[in-house]
Amino acid sequence: MIGNIYAIAAVAIIGGGLFGFDISSMSAIISIPQYKCYFQSDPIPDDHSKCTGPTSSVQGGITAAMPGGSWLGALCSGPISDIFGRKKAIMIGSVIWYIFITVVVVAILLIADRWIGSTIICASQNVGMLVVGRVINGFCVGICSAQVPVYISELAPPSKRGRLVGAQQWAITWGIMIMFYISFGSSYIDGTAAFRVPWGLQMIPAIGLFCAMFFLPESPRWLARKERWEEAHAVLTLVHSKGDPDSPFVRRELEEIREMVEFEKQNSDVTYLELLKPHMINRTHIGVFTQIWSQLTGMNVMMYYITYVFLMAGVNGNANLVASSIQYVINVAMTVPALLFVDRWGRRPTLLVGATLMMIWLFANAGILASRGHWAGPNGVKNTPEASWEVTGPASKGVIACSYLFVASYAPTWGPVSWIYPPELYPLRVRGKAVALATSANWAFNFALGYFVPPAFVNIKWQTYLVFGVFCFSMLVHVFFMFPETAGKTLEEVVDIFEDPKGIKYVGTPAWKTRISTKRTLLMEHNQFDQAAQVEKGRDYHEESPNRSGSETVEPKA
Repeated sequence: MIGNIYAIAAVAIIGGGLFGFDISSMSAIISIPQYKCYFQSDPIPDDHSKCTGPTSSVQGGITAAMPGGSWLGALCSGPISDIFGRKKAIMIGSVIWYIFITVVVVAILLIADRWIGSTIICASQNVGMLVVGRVINGFCVGICSAQVPVYISELAPPSKRGRLVGAQQWAITWGIMIMFYISFGSSYIDGTAAFRVPWGLQMIPAIGLFCAMFFLPESPRWLARKERWEEAHAVLTLVHSKGDPDSPFVRRELEEIREMVEFEKQNSDVTYLELLKPHMINRTHIGVFTQIWSQLTGMNVMMYYITYVFLMAGVNGNANLVASSIQYVINVAMTVPALLFVDRWGRRPTLLVGATLMMIWLFANAGILASRGHWAGPNGVKNTPEASWEVTGPASKGVIACSYLFVASYAPTWGPVSWIYPPELYPLRVRGKAVALATSANWAFNFALGYFVPPAFVNIKWQTYLVFGVFCFSMLVHVFFMFPETAGKTLEEVVDIFEDPKGIKYVGTPAWKTRISTKRTLLMEHNQFDQAAQVEKGRDYHEESPNRSGSETVEPKA
């Protein structure tokens, strides 16, 4: 059994890579003639370079099908995770993906001509089959995307939890970039293999994830909730103390888990309605809105439809795909600082800075397009109606630059933190279902935006950027007043923030009064409890905290 937490996270986040694979397997091919002619809504012209592809609403439906399936998968993942465990839930998602893609790959080998039907995605013969295939793919992604952060957060030491859970976002960015370049290379293939090959290759990471998960431990907190205390202790010993069962930190953590489990026994049968009760609704709304806001930044819109944006800026053909790929490289590279420093920066400052910067670049793009651009006509740029606005000269370079800067602002901020934050907010008894609900909100809005954006580019044109800029301002205000700091705290200590009897009723400690605890926690993880106590005394905490774990609840200085 693998005990290195970095190795454990490296395997588990392959589930995020599945999401990334699916994103760019669509974004890279929606502008190539092979795809546009095969799924053409109107009669196919003799000159294939003039194919316009599906209508904007049909393309929106195709793109939105995957997040629609992911929404359902995320909701189902909560009960699956609570019953079978975090580890097995991830394996279930990967094996469904593998079986599904295997069926499609076998099916594609049976295709002799267009009239021979087959099943979904890479063997798709029409839009209906493609949509169904993406729904099923999305279901698997929904399970993994909801439960991988829960699994890692319940295994990781508090001081490293942010970077390890945030690695899921890094896996997503790698998946996007790798599949984009595979799709770009496949675009040179004649015929439908140009898009079927990259769709079929998506089975590879699922095979690796399923096989590797056999060598990983189960979540110790899930084991404890199932009264499997010896196994829980063994996992904590393996992961947190390099095999020393008498480590003071392991004993302390196990005791905190035991107290939490005993406290929650009376609420052992939990439904989604538990998340709507007065004492839980604030946490529920924070977790759900973390995922909603991550979508309303407009980032996944940039991932799916960046080729439309660059067409408006005068970049077409293979140059468009190359220029689009640069943002994927930026996405991968700029996620790294967050993995290294998010536990030092904290969650709140990271989200606030990210929202501010993204708002600036979105409003800048809107201003450039409005003042320097013009309508491209009913057929859009290069027979792409979604590229409805055209800008040339230095202004076009400004649009491209702002697009890259937007990605560079999202990647180290909302990208990883939107996965890190929700699993930290909830008590053990509801964590699986709560994170599933939050992730389902991500996919619901991903679905809505995937469907909304192509018609938006056609109908409201550059004003689309204004819509997302206003969303970024709204999330900036929301985070400041409602999102507490969780960095460096144990999961049990985070619970105490929301249950602080000296705080606001049903809210707990006001968000702007919470602080980062990483330094204290690092000392405790190295069994330096005296030094940790000195760090704690250096701040203004409640003198007689009624909290079960003695967490640090911050009061304002006099």
